[in-house]
Amino acid sequence: MYDTDNSNVITNLTEHTIQGEIKRVVYETDDGGYSVLRVLDGSGELHTVVGPIAGAFEGQGVEITGTFQTHKEHGRQLKASSYKYVLPSTPDGIRRYLASGLIHGIGPKIAECIVDKFGIDTLNILDNYSARLTEVPGFGKKRLEMVRKAWGEHAAERDIFIFLQGLGISLAYCRRIYKKYGDNAHVFVKADPYKLAEDIDGIGFIMADNVAGSLGISGTDVRRLKAGVVYTLNKLSESGHVCYPKEEFLTYTAGLLKVDEAEALNGLNNALNDGVAVVDFLVGGENITEGEMVYKTQLYTAEKELAFLINRLSSITKHNNQKSHNVQFKSYMQLSEEQESAILSAGIYPLNVITGGPGVGKTTVVGDIVRRANVAKLKVYLAAPTGRAAKRLGESCKRNAMTIHRMLKWDPQKRNFVFGTKRPLKCDLLIVDEVSMLDIPLALFLFRAIAPGTTVIMVGDSDQLPSVGPGTFLMDLILSGKAHVTHLSRIYRQGMDSRIITNAHAVNAGRLPDLAPIPKEMTSDFYWIEKDDPEQVIADISKMVSLRIPQRFKFDPMRDIQVLTPMNRGSCGTKLLNDTLQEQMNPSSGKKPFFIFGEKKFRSGDKVMQIRNNYDKRVFNGDMGLLIYIDHKEKIFNVKYQENVVKYDFLEADQIVLAYAITIHKSQGSEFPVVVFPLLTQHYIMLQRNLLYTGMTRAKKLLVLIGSRKALSMAINNINNEPRFSLLRQRLKML
Repeated sequence: MYDTDNSNVITNLTEHTIQGEIKRVVYETDDGGYSVLRVLDGSGELHTVVGPIAGAFEGQGVEITGTFQTHKEHGRQLKASSYKYVLPSTPDGIRRYLASGLIHGIGPKIAECIVDKFGIDTLNILDNYSARLTEVPGFGKKRLEMVRKAWGEHAAERDIFIFLQGLGISLAYCRRIYKKYGDNAHVFVKADPYKLAEDIDGIGFIMADNVAGSLGISGTDVRRLKAGVVYTLNKLSESGHVCYPKEEFLTYTAGLLKVDEAEALNGLNNALNDGVAVVDFLVGGENITEGEMVYKTQLYTAEKELAFLINRLSSITKHNNQKSHNVQFKSYMQLSEEQESAILSAGIYPLNVITGGPGVGKTTVVGDIVRRANVAKLKVYLAAPTGRAAKRLGESCKRNAMTIHRMLKWDPQKRNFVFGTKRPLKCDLLIVDEVSMLDIPLALFLFRAIAPGTTVIMVGDSDQLPSVGPGTFLMDLILSGKAHVTHLSRIYRQGMDSRIITNAHAVNAGRLPDLAPIPKEMTSDFYWIEKDDPEQVIADISKMVSLRIPQRFKFDPMRDIQVLTPMNRGSCGTKLLNDTLQEQMNPSSGKKPFFIFGEKKFRSGDKVMQIRNNYDKRVFNGDMGLLIYIDHKEKIFNVKYQENVVKYDFLEADQIVLAYAITIHKSQGSEFPVVVFPLLTQHYIMLQRNLLYTGMTRAKKLLVLIGSRKALSMAINNINNEPRFSLLRQRLKML
């Protein structure tokens, strides 16, 4: 870490300007707020440059103005006050510039050949005398045309790229901006840099705000305030809120933007006028919300439409699964009263919810409902939010099941689902599993595609964590009175022998699980390992995943074992665990291809996860796969998922993360043969009963909890979950 403490430096106040090329980016913060560069000037002197220089890369030409200072530890440095990017002016700089990946089709080998021939005159040759490239050994007509075309395309972009980089925008995002806006990119960015957050994948408000600051846009500019309101709404949505109380919203927005609440209100009013936000206040009925609620417009319309669709479906008196009551049918299993009630209800009510914890017979009930429907010759669709959940549902019912996205069928040309209001699904009975994962937007897409008269059965565990996306759909549906709800509670004999199931139910009831050690000569499906030291916990997890569990229980470490943790950050968060497990389970070798994206290194053979929906690629948030192919020449890589192989550009690597360890939130809807779950007091922010319960119930055959009893008790005793604001329940009750 570099020292930015001014007490350690002696500064010469005379300003100097140096022009040269970046030899090395020594250090750079994530936001570009502070960088340390080695810059070689025209006379051959190497300077250390420090300051807020963003978007730099090796080989880039740069002109920097600042004051020289002497640091007690790091020596003489130029502290930058301003900078701009220029073309490099030395053979070495030109070589690195051409080989940087900035110019499609020109890689390190071609760059070296050209610069070896023309030296400092290379850029002039490429601009004005490209026919002379045939003087380079090995350059035939085909290669000449390829390089000429690549350089010609780059020439149109070059000045725009230099302008954008001067605003602190990295090379990767320069490309995305140019692809979106073309030759007028600089015009669009100058007019409203906050549009970048709306239009460019991966650019958020913070980056756009930094660009705006570089353009001299003030903190109270109306464009910033309006964009800041959208930013606040997006952050709240990421935290699970569909809407937010207006007064608290203004306070939160003002804090994020570092303005007063009057300016935040000005931003909100402009967002309302532009139609990107809505303020609503329900009155009448059983409304329990007091005060106005602020919505992002898309979520407001989604919540209203979803309430209408659910009410319409539940109000129908004649529905298709009523036919299953008239068939002769004998169950394979001895059913309890509550199970029989759930099966009968599926033939009486058009909209049903079947809920309960692990081992209570939800699978048995769903299987019997499907078999009755088959005898009645009804068309049955089975679906779940994730591929793993869909596969599990299909196996239990012995028929095909799909993810919701696949069932609705995305059309990349129209950028919408094929099945919806105008073209509903053609089925008599629809069963959806893992419904606790449904957020408001996905629930809306699903209910749009359900034709009136279809019988719908929603299956899920209402005690698990709510969806990653906004809303509390399952709980709202249960409490609204619009669906018939069967809560299965009896644990069956096959579950009584499972310590995973009995301990999960104990946690859900607020009791400590059975932590008794297992004799060495015996095996169990649940183990507790008491450890307080985070470093020792990581070391133990690494050994368990790579050696101990595979050797003793014969599970495949890559396919069967999943590490779940409450947080991303911290010494037992996903970041450090993934770095450790990657080295243990997929170590580097001279022959193994890899590429680096920001701070992340990906290798062929890595276990990875998609972290946001990409409808065009048909891969979705939470999908897990293996990185199977890397091509540096084409700058692409392939990931093999359960249902397909997906090709990515290197620049799309921000859509995936290593998945040797994932958060419990990301594990929702999935089930793994083996789960290893660290639980430490450093996770205190996230230690909640429903999080612990959700993580435990992801394990199918073996669960290892490792951590401290104090952390375990903290999680079990913490039932004060952060509230999620939504008015879906109230809207349903009013209809």
